[in-house]
Amino acid sequence: MSLVDEAAPDFELESTAGGTVRLSETLTEGPSVVVLFRGTWCSFCAEQLQTFSALAYDMHRHQGIDVLPVTNVPVSELTEYRDLYDLRLQLLSDPGFEISRKYTEITEHPDHGEHTRAGTFVVDPEGIVRYEHVSEHSADRTYANFVRYFVKRDYEDRYFDRV
Repeated sequence: MSLVDEAAPDFELESTAGGTVRLSETLTEGPSVVVLFRGTWCSFCAEQLQTFSALAYDMHRHQGIDVLPVTNVPVSELTEYRDLYDLRLQLLSDPGFEISRKYTEITEHPDHGEHTRAGTFVVDPEGIVRYEHVSEHSADRTYANFVRYFVKRDYEDRYFDRV
């Protein structure tokens, strides 16, 4: 199931910054990137989130891009994870996979139970998914620099043809 060129499923999730975040409200200033990550136990997720954390301020200031990382972990645990990795991002909690299931599938890890399949979705200001990458392998990720490039090029991937 691909969401490219489809309306992104809207959501409102609890945030580590306090309160909730609604996708549709973030789109008023520009595009958003929804990053579904497997959990606090995933080192590949931490690496991916660190690239977005390092560039999130610049992405928002210069391109209006909001970064919205989502996982099924409760906010209290996500706050500890955010602080442990010094992430300068709000993390969003989807404890029952309600939103995650609308974007990707739920899989089983032998040591960590159910988790979201990692995925990155770029949503334009009109709420349309312009880019989707769902990981087939746990180390297969989209990083922040590619998202910056993709949005800057008017949602075209001129070099890698991944859209």
